[in-house]
Amino acid sequence: MKRISVVGCGYLGAVHAACMAELGHSVVGIDTDADRIAALAAGRAPFFEPGLAELLRRGVESGRLRFSTDYAEAADAEVHFIAVGTPQVEGGDAADLRFIEAAADSLLAALSGHGGAARGPGEDGPLVVGKSTVPVGTAAALAERLRPAGIGLAWNPEFLREGFAVQDTLSPDRLVYGLDPDPEAARRAERSLDEVYAELLSRETPKVVADYATAELVKTSANAFLATKISFINAMAELCDATGADVATLAEAIGHDDRIGRKFLRAGIGFGGGCLPKDIRAFAARAEELGAGESLDFLRDVDALNTRQRTRVIELLRARLDGPLEGARIAVLGAAFKPDSDDIRDSPALDVARTLARLGARVRIADPEAADAVRRLGTGCEVVDSAAEATADADAVMVLTEWPQFRSLDPAEVRERVAHPLVVDGRNCLDAATWRAAGWTYVGMGRR
Repeated sequence: MKRISVVGCGYLGAVHAACMAELGHSVVGIDTDADRIAALAAGRAPFFEPGLAELLRRGVESGRLRFSTDYAEAADAEVHFIAVGTPQVEGGDAADLRFIEAAADSLLAALSGHGGAARGPGEDGPLVVGKSTVPVGTAAALAERLRPAGIGLAWNPEFLREGFAVQDTLSPDRLVYGLDPDPEAARRAERSLDEVYAELLSRETPKVVADYATAELVKTSANAFLATKISFINAMAELCDATGADVATLAEAIGHDDRIGRKFLRAGIGFGGGCLPKDIRAFAARAEELGAGESLDFLRDVDALNTRQRTRVIELLRARLDGPLEGARIAVLGAAFKPDSDDIRDSPALDVARTLARLGARVRIADPEAADAVRRLGTGCEVVDSAAEATADADAVMVLTEWPQFRSLDPAEVRERVAHPLVVDGRNCLDAATWRAAGWTYVGMGRR
């Protein structure tokens, strides 16, 4: 068992802290948000993530998991994970590293003030481990800051999917260690991380050992590749719309090629959330700073194509709507950027809904988990509690987040409630033949 602190208890940090306690470690989570800490300390998840609430309750009740706003509470820990946010800088694309730097400085002060950097013969000193997604070069700079105090640094990027974060932490597809260039420091850090992840490694989870820069690039390049794959199939959807081809069949056919694979080849209104959009922008911005901007010029096209999907789905609606968009009653099913999440950051679904409202449509939004967040935000849209309320007397239904309860709607039943049986499937998640057989005009993204 290791004594662990997790600095930053937002989405990444709260999940990581709960999962480390589940693995048997003694964990303290540190965050400056007192309300968030109070909720977590009571075993309540401050956001929706399947399986997290149960892990929090179990960890808190066992005594292995606690939370605090005081960095001094972390001073006795052996391994300190930094899991704070790295948003875009205001007015630019680069990552804002203020929270990373503040976390490192606060840990340095707490450890130095407590004598935590000292170690006896044969003992490893404290190890700070970065989990946050950062521009390449960040880890090396932080290591220089921590090294004089006898504090080691490793970079251990996360690969979480919202909706599957607990699963991805407890059963990851790989572990990546970015280690110090000094061989002895690297050995100490690897040994500590191996102890943290002993149970996962015993299940033969692949481990990749790298330098700092490579570990940082693993996460950013993985996100860039996934974003590119999504935008590629959306570009093909535009071509299918122009030619009468069907993008779902196209994706199935090319997905059989094991060099390409089927995942992330569903056309739709594009990606969103708090990771992919800002990460690819920060990646391109960092390449510019390094004098290698041309190498990632394509990511700006990926970003632009992704954003264009939101306009395309509105144009598809407008082209098939029985009457003008202004004053039309539009049911929007979905506000979160993906199912199994209440995250509305840079959500394509919510962006489309707000744009429709600005254009004069009367929009009703339903989402099983994100409704309260949308109400707090204020969007110019009516937020209701169910798909049945949203679709009542609607002139069109738009499925913009592929929640299971929306995918499984009975088209015959929904048709009884709407004014006009027009459905725009912004995620290509409905069975087009079934909806058409029930008398609906079905419109997909690149669907024949």
